[in-house]
Amino acid sequence: MKAYERLLKYVKINTASSPETGATPSTPGQWDLARLLVEELKELGLESPSVDGNCIVTAWLPATQGLEHIPALGFLAHMDTAPAFSGENVNPIMHENYDGGDIVLPREGRVISAAGFPWLSRFKGKTLITADGSTLLGADDKAGIAEIMTLCERLITENRPHGRLCVAFTPDEEIGEGPDHFDVPAFGAKYAYTVDGSAPGVIAYENFNAASAVVDITGVSVHPGAAKGIMENALLIAQEFNALLPPDAIPGKTEGYQGFFHLDALTGTAASARMEYIVRDHDKGEFTVKQGLMKRAAAQVQAAHPTAQIELTLTDSYYNMKERLEGCMHLVDNANRAAELAGVTPAADAIRGGTDGARLSYMGLPCPNLGTGGYNFHGPLELCCVEEMDTAVEILLHIVALYAQ
Repeated sequence: MKAYERLLKYVKINTASSPETGATPSTPGQWDLARLLVEELKELGLESPSVDGNCIVTAWLPATQGLEHIPALGFLAHMDTAPAFSGENVNPIMHENYDGGDIVLPREGRVISAAGFPWLSRFKGKTLITADGSTLLGADDKAGIAEIMTLCERLITENRPHGRLCVAFTPDEEIGEGPDHFDVPAFGAKYAYTVDGSAPGVIAYENFNAASAVVDITGVSVHPGAAKGIMENALLIAQEFNALLPPDAIPGKTEGYQGFFHLDALTGTAASARMEYIVRDHDKGEFTVKQGLMKRAAAQVQAAHPTAQIELTLTDSYYNMKERLEGCMHLVDNANRAAELAGVTPAADAIRGGTDGARLSYMGLPCPNLGTGGYNFHGPLELCCVEEMDTAVEILLHIVALYAQ
C-alpha cells in the first residue's frame, strides 16, 4: 500500500487534541486511530503491537539475521491534529496532474493561491491532496504515520536487511504533551527520528527554546463616576505591560533564528484580566533575556499601580534539541546522505516551534525531525504531495539501510 492511501484513511478519523480537557489523551478520537494502527501493525507482522493506558502505540521490528548487534533505531509520529481548526468530517480531495495555478476548494470559498504560495509551482504535474476547505487535512502528522507504516511494510515484504526498529505513535503533540508519559528505556531505541515536517530531505535538529507566560492582573473596580484616584483598570494595565516588550519581537516581524513574544490571548474586564504569551528563542541566552524582560515589565507595572495586583507565571515548555544532538550528529549526516540517495538535495531547517523530538532528546533519546511532504499545517489550506510522500518513504528506507551497514 502506498503512503498516501494510508493517509486518506487516517485523516477521516477526528483526532484533534484539546488543551481544555485535562485528560490523557485529551480527546477520545485519538483512541480510535490508535486502535486502528495497532491492528495494522499486527497485520504487518511487527512484534508486540499495543496501545497503553496513555494512548501511546508501540511496536518493534526485530533485526534481520546477522544484524542483531546494530543499535536499535526508532521512528515516531504523532496522532493528534491541531485544535486551532476543525479536524472533524475531513473530506480529502485528490488533485491529480496539478496545473500550477490556484487550488479552489469546494467549501467556504477558500483558495490555495499560487500567488500567495509561490512554492506551489514546483508541484506542477504532481498529485496534491487537500481537504475541502471546511477543515484542516491532518497531514500533520498523519502523513508521518503513513510513511512509517509504509516503511515497515516495505522492509518486510521486500526482505530488506535492517537492525532492530522501534515504532511509536504518540497523542497530544499539538498541545505539548506528547512525551509526557513516554517510557524511553522501554521503547529500547538508542537513537530515533520524528517524522513530522515539511519537505522530504529537510532535517531539523534545532528548534526554539520555549516557555509559556501568564500575566494575571487584578484591578481596582469602582463606579466610573467616582473613580478618580481609585480605579485601576486591569485592561489598561495589560496594555501597559505589553507596551514594555520590544514591539518588533513578535511573530509577524521575525523569521529564521529570531525569537519573539507572542500574545496569544487577552481576556478580562476592567476588574481583572489575563494575558497569555508564548516566549521563543533558539539561543538559550537570549531566551533567558526574554524571560527577564517579562519579569522586569511585571515589576515596573506593579510599581506604577501599587493597589492593583500583577502576577507573572513563567513555565518552560521545551528546549533546543541541538544541545542534545551535538554528540550524535551521525543522525543528521545519515539523513542527509539518505536524501541524496533518494535524489533530493538535503537541507537543514531551524524549527520555529517544537516537536516531540525536542523533548525526547532531553529525555535521553536523541531525535531530530524529518520532512513528510505536507505543507500549510494547522488550517484549511493544508496540503500534501503524493510524490513527496513516496520520496519521504525512500529516505526512511535509505536511513535504515545506512545504519544496517
